Amino acid sequence: MNPIIELKNVFKNYGDKQVLKGINLTINAGQIIGYIGSNGAGKSTTVKILCGLIADYEGTVTVAGINLSDNPIEAKRKIGYIPELAELYDVLTPMEFLSLMGELYDLPTDIATDRIIKMLTAFGLENNIHQRMDTFSKGMKQKVLIISGLLHNPDIIILDEPLSGLDANSVIIVKDLISKLAKDGKTIFYCSHMMDVVEKVSDRIIFINEGMVIADGSFLELQQQQGNESLEKIFALMTAKEGSNQAASAIMQAFDSQ
Repeated sequence: MNPIIELKNVFKNYGDKQVLKGINLTINAGQIIGYIGSNGAGKSTTVKILCGLIADYEGTVTVAGINLSDNPIEAKRKIGYIPELAELYDVLTPMEFLSLMGELYDLPTDIATDRIIKMLTAFGLENNIHQRMDTFSKGMKQKVLIISGLLHNPDIIILDEPLSGLDANSVIIVKDLISKLAKDGKTIFYCSHMMDVVEKVSDRIIFINEGMVIADGSFLELQQQQGNESLEKIFALMTAKEGSNQAASAIMQAFDSQ
């Protein structure tokens, strides 16, 4: 089986700062990848490279058999990207914005409209289809953003903190949706700091730390290597963040009377 995503010796510098230090990943279709790293570890940079938002990297990135450097537009057609922040043309309505997204992906108008109405309704936005989005809450905008990333039925779905701002019911919908998309053969690349969610939805978890992959396996395999611990605890052990409890105690001491 040819991998759906492959990174070979990927390096990236920002000036004198080396952010990625030779990332090698091979991901097959239908996998749910949990990609975890602390701030500054290189997680977001990896995502931006995969999405074609950063082009000046070293190494080779292949998406659905397409070399990202050689044909970035065709590679991007295979990807649905859902970032954390809902950056939308919020003077538009959901129907107007999502119709524009459909046109960018060359979707026939009738197919795009049918998908838009069905997905907005599933997220409880059926009464807001023609309402300007500058009146929307953060969670409502996030739902529209999720739909925009899925509208063209991509083979690869990259989620970067997709649950930001969502209510509890919508979080459940997205978690169930991730599982169903993977069963349908989609590849999910899921980045989040919500490790309890990553632990539950991922069938493969990758830790990145200081620009390098330091662990790669199922949650069960990581537990076997590090002891019967939660994913959060395993991450703390592997990234030497054992001082978190002491840090929390030190913060509480700031409230102590002099």
